[in-house]
Amino acid sequence: MSHLNTFIPIVKNVMEQNVCASGNEHVVILTDLEKEEIGRLVFDSLDHLGFTCDYKLMQTRSKSGEEPPATVAAMMKEADVCFCICQHSLTHTKARKEASQTGTKVITMPGVTMDMFTEGAMKADYEMVKSLTYALTERLNAAEKITIHTGAKGEYVLTVNISSRKGISSTGVFNEKGASGNLPSGESYIAPQLEGSEGEILIDGSIAGIGKVSDPVLLRLEKGRLVSASGEDGEKLLQLLGDKDGRCIAEFGIGTNETARISGNILEDEKAYGTIHLAFGSNITFGGTINAGVHLDCVTRKPTVWIENEKVVENGKV
Repeated sequence: MSHLNTFIPIVKNVMEQNVCASGNEHVVILTDLEKEEIGRLVFDSLDHLGFTCDYKLMQTRSKSGEEPPATVAAMMKEADVCFCICQHSLTHTKARKEASQTGTKVITMPGVTMDMFTEGAMKADYEMVKSLTYALTERLNAAEKITIHTGAKGEYVLTVNISSRKGISSTGVFNEKGASGNLPSGESYIAPQLEGSEGEILIDGSIAGIGKVSDPVLLRLEKGRLVSASGEDGEKLLQLLGDKDGRCIAEFGIGTNETARISGNILEDEKAYGTIHLAFGSNITFGGTINAGVHLDCVTRKPTVWIENEKVVENGKV
């Protein structure tokens, strides 16, 4: 009961501040064997608060971007609000996209932990997160190129082509039907073009599916494709991505949540203020063309980032 007593006010705040719920919504809690305890606590909290809700437990997916079973996808489409409290992300899946298109608010919480639920990024001032995220997305929308400098002296340079692509604001506030994104949240992101995305970037934060990197991983891209990744963690990343479209650049994002921490959990890591992340694999669900069945993010702590000729991040400060 002690856990439930802790969760009830947090879930109440999430429904009011983040989901913008009226109280009449039909809510589905989708969870897996890894996150069953948290999923059940959210369900029990919603039940206590008087929401109409269903609970669905599925087997844990093997990686982020893997589709859920058809029965689960159908439940997602029937809900007004669906919380995906799972070990691996369903954000970049056909099931999530189709649920959003039918009007379901889909809140994905891949890898969420008890600590993350009660501390850190969940406790952000989401009005501030929203303001900064929208401002950065406006800059992405007006640009064709991003230049990223990493390394102690900024010696590694990556150019990212974002021409004809639109940025997305993941603010953690879901006030419209069909809205979707992570919670906790706070990032402005975009699906790059393959042609013209070239160079090197040093990943010194974390990698989805791996955790905090033991040593910085140097990634090299040619024509939007990951061609090499240094060290033991780099080799693991390549294996997780496979040797086909999983190695295509999928996303560039900037973290905008000042209470988010880098702990090795990508859900919170990629939201940390002033960090950037580069993802590989699927991006067909947010403006790209790649459908690879995998989507893995790589976080850099203190980059310097130029959007066209404007420096928007300097050594990790927005």
